[in-house]
Amino acid sequence: MMRRAGRAVAGAASVAVLVGAGVAASQADGRRHVSLIVRGETVVTMDAARRILSPGAIAIDGDAIVAIDAADTVNRGFVGGEVLDLGSDVVLPGLVNTHGHVPMVLFRGLADDLALMDWLEHYIFPAEAKTVTRTFVRTGGRLGILEMIRSGTTTFADMYYFEEELAEVARAAGIRSVLGQSVIAFPAPDAATPAEALARATSFVEAWKDDPLVTPAVAPHSMYTLDEVSLTAARDLARRHGVPVLIHLAETKEEVEIARERYAMSPAEYLESIGFWGPGVLAAHGVWLTPSDIEILASRQVAVSHNPESNMKLASGIAPVLGLLAAGVVVGLGTDGAASNNDLDMFEAMREAALLHKVATGDPRVVPAPEALAMATIDGARALGLDDRVGSLEVGKRADLISVSTRGARQTPLYEPVSHLVYVARGHDVRTSIVNGRMLMRGGVVLTLDEATVVAEAREMMTAVRAAIH
Repeated sequence: MMRRAGRAVAGAASVAVLVGAGVAASQADGRRHVSLIVRGETVVTMDAARRILSPGAIAIDGDAIVAIDAADTVNRGFVGGEVLDLGSDVVLPGLVNTHGHVPMVLFRGLADDLALMDWLEHYIFPAEAKTVTRTFVRTGGRLGILEMIRSGTTTFADMYYFEEELAEVARAAGIRSVLGQSVIAFPAPDAATPAEALARATSFVEAWKDDPLVTPAVAPHSMYTLDEVSLTAARDLARRHGVPVLIHLAETKEEVEIARERYAMSPAEYLESIGFWGPGVLAAHGVWLTPSDIEILASRQVAVSHNPESNMKLASGIAPVLGLLAAGVVVGLGTDGAASNNDLDMFEAMREAALLHKVATGDPRVVPAPEALAMATIDGARALGLDDRVGSLEVGKRADLISVSTRGARQTPLYEPVSHLVYVARGHDVRTSIVNGRMLMRGGVVLTLDEATVVAEAREMMTAVRAAIH
């Protein structure tokens, strides 16, 4: 044992000598030493100029991008402590999932082919009441995060219960998140009343608001599950602390009918009447928005999360994305929870968003590939208020990026990389994931979670869920 330890120390010393020599050489030839250089045959930046570098390279120092340019240019100016050559992979910003309920992966396939209200009231809400605990959130959180890392998501938004548990899991796995502590009228797994939920939200925001990876948020469920007092209290809490508000909006016809019956207004009009809207609010779905609703959202700088797969599967409808974009509303993409999708693959969300609006309008030119990719990257970051940090590959932003394989039969040939990413790529084509300069997945192997353990624990929880609901 002592001899092995000696070899390990000697090996570490050798690495230190090599790194030290590299630093000395870089100082001698004028190149700057950085922690990591990533090279790829194609680098899709999603910056304002929508540059595509071929070949390209990214110099990363710690958690930040310090250079991104043609590979030769970066090589002349920088030397990396590590160089990651991704060959023919396409490198792009990590995907941003703007709406979901991550622990609900444990309800995947529990109840399918149902309308939203039937699905919620007769299956999901009862199942949650019987099964959702801190352990459930940790177990489902790890499973969902594993799936997202594997499929290219580097930032996700969540609305659920026991969000402090999900925050711990997300931070340990190294993924970036915007986590909304849910507030809902009826007794929830972590709070008996809206007042108790708001108190939990306050504690959660105060504990996490300075974390580099976790952005806490307040998540009032919807206008039909909360009264004015709770809605305005949630909004005020978020404003006091300068954190986002996440809410469901106009997802179904039934929600619109409820708002008309109670208040003689649409859901968006009602929330406008109580002063709820403002910058920093992200409304999920927006399927049944009217032109006047869209004007309200645009005037109040409210962003919208478009969830095409969930909306199609639940037959909720088709969101007026073209109207939102024309009005200047920022639109990001989301998967929703895996209980209604049934996966967390943002490549599928991009593809479905592009195809859905083509067939809905009869115009193949709408939501072209560059727009769909923007919704999943820079516009998703804008929707969450994170575009100063992520969503594009630019100097000064955090080093959040992924690479997608182009080596298989399905990926061949490749003529136009952005079109390829939207219409050809799938989540399982992702090979590399880096968040904040940390490697989360390399060569298709997740480094920050033990995949076998995560899956085994999820299967154990499935057994418990099945026993509880039958």
